[in-house]
Amino acid sequence: MIKEIQLRIKIQDTTQQNILNKESARHLGITENDINAIKVLRKSIDARKSQIIFNYKVAVYLNNEEPKPSEYIFAYKDVSKAKEIHIIGFGPAGMYAALRCIELGFKPVVLERGKNVKDRRRDLRAINQFHIVNKDSNYCFGEGGAGTYSDGKLYTRSLKRGNVRRIFENLVYHGATDQILVDAHPHIGTNKLPTVVKNIRETILKFGGEIHFESRVEDFTIKENKICAIHLQNNKEITVESVILATGHSARDIYYLLHRKNIKLEAKSFAMGVRVEHPQQIIDSIQYHCKSGRNELLPPASYSLVQQVKNRGVYSFCMCPGGFIVPAATENGEVVVNGMSPSKRNSEFANSGIVVEINVEKDLQKYNHLGVLKGLEFQKDLEKMAFMAGGGTQTAPAQRLTDFVEGKLSTNLNSTSYQPGLKSAPLHSLLPSLIGSRLRTGFEAFGKKMRGYYTNEANVIGVESRTSSPIKIPRTEALEHPQIKGLFPCGEGGGYAGGIVSAAMDGERCAEAAIATM
Repeated sequence: MIKEIQLRIKIQDTTQQNILNKESARHLGITENDINAIKVLRKSIDARKSQIIFNYKVAVYLNNEEPKPSEYIFAYKDVSKAKEIHIIGFGPAGMYAALRCIELGFKPVVLERGKNVKDRRRDLRAINQFHIVNKDSNYCFGEGGAGTYSDGKLYTRSLKRGNVRRIFENLVYHGATDQILVDAHPHIGTNKLPTVVKNIRETILKFGGEIHFESRVEDFTIKENKICAIHLQNNKEITVESVILATGHSARDIYYLLHRKNIKLEAKSFAMGVRVEHPQQIIDSIQYHCKSGRNELLPPASYSLVQQVKNRGVYSFCMCPGGFIVPAATENGEVVVNGMSPSKRNSEFANSGIVVEINVEKDLQKYNHLGVLKGLEFQKDLEKMAFMAGGGTQTAPAQRLTDFVEGKLSTNLNSTSYQPGLKSAPLHSLLPSLIGSRLRTGFEAFGKKMRGYYTNEANVIGVESRTSSPIKIPRTEALEHPQIKGLFPCGEGGGYAGGIVSAAMDGERCAEAAIATM
């Protein structure tokens, strides 16, 4: 017999030996000897009050019942001689599309513009230390996509798009800690994700799939409204039947290519803003109601904030406790910032994007002459502004938080985790008013919701511009482009995902959809 129950345990009681057994027995009105095993199904922290509580959902095994192994079996098979499906991009969507193809007996042929996870590190060093951006190998492009070296947060609200548990268990199968199956806000960590990504690559190759790095797609051949061939950067042409387009939200050249070929695109609302960085101790003291440092049983505290300002949402995005800010530009001549956290989240800083909703139909009238590309061009303009304001390198423009809100240039800045460095700049006036004014109001509101958040010990750093794609590549209910047969827009680049897990689920769905047409 198995009983699933909810337990609430005070933080000071969690150090007691066999506390879960004791509390489960008390909850069920039985003795500890009646319990054969306990499996933690979910764990979360309730820190709303000074008495911090750990919430557990557990399965209690009685009458000699034993926990069963994973209910998912990944039945990978040799597909070396099977029909081919071509996948452009090897981020979460592309990886999971390839794995699903193998499960269903089709051979994935992956074309990735960037480098493998090991070689990619050299280009990240070049960005951080020498301010040199490789347009094909950076924090956005390369094996594993933007997630590999940006964070590894797995929290998703996209529960209706696919089987979240299946995605998690596949990550565990490929080397992620099984703690992600339990935590309410699971996280792998930037330092551990590369190994998981490498293991996924090895699975695909082992079962007969192909992965080609440094293979940027530059053109398509389309005949009678069907995609027939792909043209690579080395002038190589590949005949194709079905193509899953999983290039990510920063592959602007793909949007331009589709637009030049008169393939239907749609402008899409998105969000832009800045990244704010506090000392982690400040966030801990606010969230955990402590002044002298958090309890060693607690992880670095995170937060989630939202405020409506002038009919637009202002909200936190990709919050990274114990993390670092990284340069996420994909071209020289632009500055883009993003956040990441190692698995231990042991940096002294906490950072988060704070962004403003951009209604592409109402807010960008000056860009209307650019049609569906207006959001993309607006995004690029802000990134160029940040580049110039930072001094023409990957040094990022910044202000102290209070100076930003009060409209004053900072005479000096706080310490930062951002390796290329910061330069004081008047972001309050450089950002367009539709973003800057709302951010200033939003920060004041956040300071009232989290006492101590609004402080001159925090830096505001620009710009956080790659929250999602400003363009959507339309698709039918069968997930195929309505105009081009055999083309399956997928993941964040298509406008159908917002993070690792939702992109992975969409990759699986697109693989199934492509196979259904073969």
